[in-house]
Amino acid sequence: MDFQDNIEAESRARRMQRVKKMQEEKQRQLMLRQKISQAAPFIVAVVLFILVVWAGIGLIGRRTDSKGEDIGKQEQEGTELEDKSIAVSDSNVVNPEVNISDQTEQGIPETEFAHTLPYTEGMESLKHYQAKATKDTFSLGDEIVSSYAVLIDLNTDSILAGKGSKEIISPASMTKILTVLVASECLGDPKRLDDTFTITLEITDYGYVHDCSSAGFLADETVTVRDLFYGTVLPSGADAAVALATYIAGSQEAFVELMNEKLDQMGLSDTAHMTNCVGIYDEDHYCTVYDIAMILEAAIDNDLCREVLAAHTYNTSKTEQHPEGILISNWFLRRIEDRDTGGEVVCGKTGYVAQSGSCAASYGVDHGGNEYICVTADAYSQWKCIADHVTLYKQFAGEESLAKSEMEMKNEVG
Repeated sequence: MDFQDNIEAESRARRMQRVKKMQEEKQRQLMLRQKISQAAPFIVAVVLFILVVWAGIGLIGRRTDSKGEDIGKQEQEGTELEDKSIAVSDSNVVNPEVNISDQTEQGIPETEFAHTLPYTEGMESLKHYQAKATKDTFSLGDEIVSSYAVLIDLNTDSILAGKGSKEIISPASMTKILTVLVASECLGDPKRLDDTFTITLEITDYGYVHDCSSAGFLADETVTVRDLFYGTVLPSGADAAVALATYIAGSQEAFVELMNEKLDQMGLSDTAHMTNCVGIYDEDHYCTVYDIAMILEAAIDNDLCREVLAAHTYNTSKTEQHPEGILISNWFLRRIEDRDTGGEVVCGKTGYVAQSGSCAASYGVDHGGNEYICVTADAYSQWKCIADHVTLYKQFAGEESLAKSEMEMKNEVG
């Protein structure tokens, strides 16, 4: 086994570990919800008891000291002194909650932010993403509605089935897989996910003018960078994507340069080029379904991207404009999870513009632990797009395919 094989084997092992942890976490959360539901009456009773006791203590504790000064006032003054002391000690620390626009106004040079694309840490940074057709690669026809498709076996880096997989298409919102991948690699310290960014009117107007889907953020709303990642993928929010690009690179234009740099780094620049981070149609914004498959493979090797692309729902942080946050969903995963694919579809991202039809990219694992990536484009409805993914997983990657292969082997022996 050569060096590249070692890299891919270790990468595959890490992905499977993450799948297992994800499944265990889902089971743990399910059991926790069941326990909470069973314990709800007891919890309510305890909370009511604590509130009653606390109210009684509050009445008893309302007293003043010998000088007639309210004790609560003294405690407040002490807290203010402590806060001043902390402020002095932290005077040289950059506030992580200041957004990029505020920092620019305060005179911090743009070079403080990531304008170059670093290699990700670990073996993934050295991995060369590619998949090859073999003599057994199936040429798809009327089995699916989509005009373009590719199904890749990640265990062998081979193309199991294809249909116009190397033809140029408009990727629509599948573009956002590359958006979160580049943003994640440029982010650096995971603590920056708790940084905040204030949505501008220019950002909300951008999505409105181009008739894009939205995460629902409002102008002057301050949200976390984590919210921007999930808002970019789950509801395919243009507001979140442009805000994320601006936070990372200072502007969408500067961020798009990083996207194209990443495509070049991955060896995809001959057939892929981006002009925006959202997926809005442009003659110079293009790629192939094969390119999207390689981008998705790189994204699932990135812990943050994988986590975001695998989320079925997410509640954004509470803000003045949205006191309860915004509950957002990945409709593709929620609608395919009950379909029989011969395994589990773990990650997914959809897209649609008139020039590309309904399209989607997904990552699935069969019951045997084998991994696959499926990308389709130009279906005439969202439901047909989902049906095509189900068909491809079931026919070429699931148990049905395995049984068919075993039967063919037995016939050959016979």
